[in-house]
Amino acid sequence: MSEQDFPEDEFAARTQAAQKAMHSQGIDALFFTTEAEMRYFTGFRTLFWQSPTRPWFLVVPVNGKPIAVIPQIGAHLMANTWIDDIRVFSAPHPVDDGIALLADTLKDFTKIAMPMGRESVLRMPLRDFQRLRDLTNDAEYLDGTGLIQSLRMVKSEREIALLREICGIGSEAFARAPELFHTGQQLNEVFRSFRIELLKQGADDVPYLVGGAGQDGYGDVISPPSARPLQEGDVLMLDTGATKSGYFCDFDRNFAIGQASDAVRSAHETLVRAVEAAAAIARPGRTCADLFRAMAGVLGEGEGDVGRLGHGLGMQLTEAPSLTGFDETPLRENMVLTLEPSLSLGLGRMMVHEENIVIRDGSPEFLTVPTGPDIPVITR
Repeated sequence: MSEQDFPEDEFAARTQAAQKAMHSQGIDALFFTTEAEMRYFTGFRTLFWQSPTRPWFLVVPVNGKPIAVIPQIGAHLMANTWIDDIRVFSAPHPVDDGIALLADTLKDFTKIAMPMGRESVLRMPLRDFQRLRDLTNDAEYLDGTGLIQSLRMVKSEREIALLREICGIGSEAFARAPELFHTGQQLNEVFRSFRIELLKQGADDVPYLVGGAGQDGYGDVISPPSARPLQEGDVLMLDTGATKSGYFCDFDRNFAIGQASDAVRSAHETLVRAVEAAAAIARPGRTCADLFRAMAGVLGEGEGDVGRLGHGLGMQLTEAPSLTGFDETPLRENMVLTLEPSLSLGLGRMMVHEENIVIRDGSPEFLTVPTGPDIPVITR
């Protein structure tokens, strides 16, 4: 077996936890079509998911190991995981991209659960799924969103160690901002230099890097970079989702270019205080809505246009739960969350601040190196 991100007992424990929940809910099998769930139960990690051409399927029965139903091109890599039952099909195929094989795999199960709710997606042609339903017409397809999200929201210590490592890498890269950024530097060069620094610090990849810059704030938090040069009085924000062994950090930092106005200094301090307010109550038994209200109280705002003030973090840049006023999900030990308050500064400008934490029995553990209330100023 080639080297994997985790030993077999990590995946066995995840599968057993799922099967325990399946037993209690009367579910015969879980059915998945997406990368995160495939990797969660098998350890199968590849960038080949970037290609939409081929579907990939995973079945987790209520007893025994998961069953992979995958294109032939993935057989060798899947054989390096802990999975024994690997059923392959030719793809792309003019008539049947694995649906008959998948239906045969599911034929003995009567209650099949799959993600159907918020943050879920069906990664296969809809007409193929309809054909699968026809071929397995004795089966009942149930919503397994709650089951799988409940499992994935709580991380193992091995997962947390990877998240701690990539957050440390991101923190080290941000600490080098005074050497990397300067007045007059084009924003696309800022992004390029920071991406390179993340890789130098040990990130495997930087699949997500967004941000913005503008006088006394920026217009949004998801923009790709332009060729606009940094100017005196700008606020520069970079938000990174770098990865290590397939696990993400997700946090941002704000920098004042040359000088910071009183409004910018005050906004930055308020954002940091909002994070501190949420961290002060982030304990098992509190809820996502509690954290939202703690931050919103400091900000003096409601949910606004952003819709949430943080989310889960792990194998995906954003995972369940959401820190919103309506998400009453109880916090549990070993949940990994982002705390992400935002402020509108008027005239189409805003500022956002984000940290990553682990819920512990007591004070949360900060995976990121927390920033202080004073906004850093780039003086060169």
